[in-house]
Amino acid sequence: MNVSQQPPTIISADRTQLGRGQSPDVEHFSYDNAIVRNFAIATIIWGIVGMLVGVLVATQLFAPAANLGNQYTTFGRIRPLHTNAVIFAFVGNAIFMGVYYSLQRLCKARMFSDLLSRIHFWGWQAIIVAAAITLPLGLTTSKEYAELEWPIDIAITLMWVAFGVNMFGTIIKRRERHLYVAIWFYVATFITVAVLHLVNSMEMPVSLFKSYSLYAGVQDALVQWWYGHNAVAFFLTTPYLGMMYYFLPKMANRPVYSYKLSILHFWALIFIYIWAGPHHLLYSSLPDWAQSLGVVFSIMLIAPSWGGMINGLLTLRGAWDKVREDAILKFMVVGLTAYGMATFEGPMLSLKNVNAIAHFTDWVVSHVHVGALGWNGFLSFAILYWLIPRMYHTPLHSKKLMNVHFWIGTLGILFYAVPMYISGFTQGMMWKEFTPEGVLKYPSFLETTLQILPMHKMRALGGGLYLIGAIVMAYNLFKTMAAGSLTANEPAEAPALTKAYTPTGSDTYWHRWFERKPMPLLVGSLVMILIGSFVELVPTFMVKSNVPTIASVQPYTPLEVQGRDLYIREGCVNCHSQMVRPFRSETERYGDYSKAGEFVYDHPFLWGSKRTGPDLHREGGKYPDSWHYHHMREPESMSPGSVMPAYPWLLTQQLDVSTTSAKMRGLSKVGVPYDDSAIANANADLNKQAQEISDRLAKEGIKVQSDREIVALIAYLQRLGTDIKKLETASN
Repeated sequence: MNVSQQPPTIISADRTQLGRGQSPDVEHFSYDNAIVRNFAIATIIWGIVGMLVGVLVATQLFAPAANLGNQYTTFGRIRPLHTNAVIFAFVGNAIFMGVYYSLQRLCKARMFSDLLSRIHFWGWQAIIVAAAITLPLGLTTSKEYAELEWPIDIAITLMWVAFGVNMFGTIIKRRERHLYVAIWFYVATFITVAVLHLVNSMEMPVSLFKSYSLYAGVQDALVQWWYGHNAVAFFLTTPYLGMMYYFLPKMANRPVYSYKLSILHFWALIFIYIWAGPHHLLYSSLPDWAQSLGVVFSIMLIAPSWGGMINGLLTLRGAWDKVREDAILKFMVVGLTAYGMATFEGPMLSLKNVNAIAHFTDWVVSHVHVGALGWNGFLSFAILYWLIPRMYHTPLHSKKLMNVHFWIGTLGILFYAVPMYISGFTQGMMWKEFTPEGVLKYPSFLETTLQILPMHKMRALGGGLYLIGAIVMAYNLFKTMAAGSLTANEPAEAPALTKAYTPTGSDTYWHRWFERKPMPLLVGSLVMILIGSFVELVPTFMVKSNVPTIASVQPYTPLEVQGRDLYIREGCVNCHSQMVRPFRSETERYGDYSKAGEFVYDHPFLWGSKRTGPDLHREGGKYPDSWHYHHMREPESMSPGSVMPAYPWLLTQQLDVSTTSAKMRGLSKVGVPYDDSAIANANADLNKQAQEISDRLAKEGIKVQSDREIVALIAYLQRLGTDIKKLETASN
């Protein structure tokens, strides 16, 4: 069998297993290349947009002027725009490009519905545009990789269903009995992402673009990182593994190294991956048993992850001369190597002694980007370079430019990752260092920030190089398209699929049953991912002792609710954590460590995943109201050398109180104990507290109207961590 024409190595001979004396009828059909072309162009365009925003975000961390002086382009608002653009726009479109191309050829069938293909494409682009509009406007849930508000979540669900119907419809009408390994990964991706999205997106709408998470505090954190880690697993990993299994053998003209290893790789990966989410919450208020499960399964995850990498790299055995000459294969090799590095480092970072140093630092940023830039980026580039010339029936415009892109991109990854490793290690060690006298050597968080600025500049340079490489690729590919002609409907033929005749004793390998039946494969994948999900999630919700309550912890006041929503709107959680871990260094710097019961009314949780600024969980009462006012007006006036942007609009914009009662009513529906009287008198109570803060500011020489947004934000910041202080005072 010629590998360039058929999927390699594990295609069975089912087509010849007909009844004796029968001959197959050849059917003529066509592959839909237009939809593949559409997703390819979207991948290129959105990739450049996402990377451009990423370079801007990186620059803002050492040059506050790059925030551009307005509320729509601050780091807090456009950092989630960058992550969403890269994950769902660039990588998402690349996934659909690869799946739509490979699935048709693996099934020897056109996509089930051209209409569904078009709905899926344009609907997905509309979702991306909606994200690009709403996130800079501050319309966000604040939950990592799931920031989009509830109407967009519904649209994502509908588009994902359209994609699934189209995919399974194609599989059902296939002319090839065998389901190749790439399809296994596509099926697991579809069902798992559906489950993750639906569970994590459970929220209570209070207006068209505002909702509150159904879960609170510890439970919300666990669900979010069950989702967040597995969004990486089943959106950034499994579909790319499927594409690797399809495109790499074709690029190298070699069969996949091991069929049995691909089986072990697939089932072990989807079973183990789903358990690993809690390693994002080590030393937090999450119950210890859940943290331990996350650590154990994270370590186990090395085996299947490296199994996939080894299967890919050994597929190139005997083809290394071709690798040296072909930049497409170089992209694939570096991508697979980056995947191996990231999937080794992830389990290493889940070890508690390593996590104690690395968490909240730039080390994690480097780890994530090794995977994103190397694995997702380079595989996407390789597939684009391989696909476009074939669909347009013309040679690539310039192989030299492709080589230039490879080397610029590789240098970009190195200039990005290495400084961030240095920066992360520097942060982790400086935060923990004590003098011989037993006091913090660097008590000011700002000392660490100033120390790592050179590494942040290098990171921005690396991102810039990577972006330049992507622009070179875009030029190269668009010139290739202009020189060629797309065959939108590529003619194909294959024998009709008929009932298989299997001679006694032949082809009885147990896994063939899954490889020929899409529904059992779907159900099997679902069972694999539900086992770990139920074991981790259900006890956290059903066993009350997992989240013990604290009598002094009370719901937020109406003004504090509004202030918390401003905190979410401005993306403060992107730079500040609200989780003091039980380390001496942290309790010395911030105050008492955080308890699970303190977060029972937090919808959503705001523990954060990165400390660009100090932790804020014990911020309440630490500074006078005037300090917060001046800090938001001009951060450097309070913290010389700060890279935080100014927020002058908070001082002038009027607080929208028209939604106060609706917000409190929505929160009451998800379990916050607001009674009807509190909801009815919400704005009266809000105005009373706001006037008190305005009066205190006036005594400090600051005249500000009580209905300004800054007053609500100060109310929230001054509340943080004070419930525990009340308990301590009462016990004393």
